[in-house]
Amino acid sequence: MAVPNASIADLQRARRVLLHGVTGSGKSTAARAIGRKLNLKVHLSDEEFGWLPNWTQRPAGEMRRLVGDVVVQPTWVFDTAYSAWRDLVEPRADVIVALDYPRWISLLRLIRRTFARVLDKEPICNGNVETWEQVFSKDSIILWHFRSFKRKRATARAWAERPEGTPVLLLRHPRDLDHVLAVLKTPTL
Repeated sequence: MAVPNASIADLQRARRVLLHGVTGSGKSTAARAIGRKLNLKVHLSDEEFGWLPNWTQRPAGEMRRLVGDVVVQPTWVFDTAYSAWRDLVEPRADVIVALDYPRWISLLRLIRRTFARVLDKEPICNGNVETWEQVFSKDSIILWHFRSFKRKRATARAWAERPEGTPVLLLRHPRDLDHVLAVLKTPTL
């Protein structure tokens, strides 16, 4: 049986939501907004599962265990799913919201956010801070955007085109997300 692309009504009914998009597309911000609208707990993957202090990546097995404990819960929103544990999250999601924005939007957002964090020394991901050294290193988040953009975009589009699986709400521009958020209603208990 073919699964159509998700609608706003599907998202309204969803109890488990996965966000997907390229680096800088605004997945965490979107996840928080959807979580507020639908009264669902939000899990920020970099903060909760990915990074330890001193920019040490959590071991993959530990990430899978932590994520496994969350995905069995009846409700959640993930702001992304790392490829190392996407297989635990994606099949359990009721809807995937894919932010498939033009590169210039996500890249400008990422540059603005990165520079603000360097200047403000805003702690992120378990107390880590972004530095100029990181921005201009081989591990730069901006370089990561270029390395991963094509693959992440292809994943979103492939999910949206497949005949079965989790329905995908593919949003092509931030105004599409704004429209979705304007229409969503907080469930009454």
